[in-house]
Amino acid sequence: MPICHEHNLATPAPTKCSFGIRVRLRSTDPFRNLVGSDWNREHWFATREERDEALQEMGGRYVYFRPGDQPTLEFKKIDR
Repeated sequence: MPICHEHNLATPAPTKCSFGIRVRLRSTDPFRNLVGSDWNREHWFATREERDEALQEMGGRYVYFRPGDQPTLEFKKIDR
């Protein structure tokens, strides 16, 4: 993915990102009716540590969940 305004980065963007997270919707999520059953998103990181830290943050409960809300996203570690 190209970066629109690289001059705004505090540190240079890594040129090689080999460690990723694939995000998918669970089969019971009604949002699949809108985006399609094959929807997924990949996030790439330069190091395993960055990926694992992001996965820990992404996999937790969101601040704005109501009592009883359950996350419907599935996360999977991927490597190139």
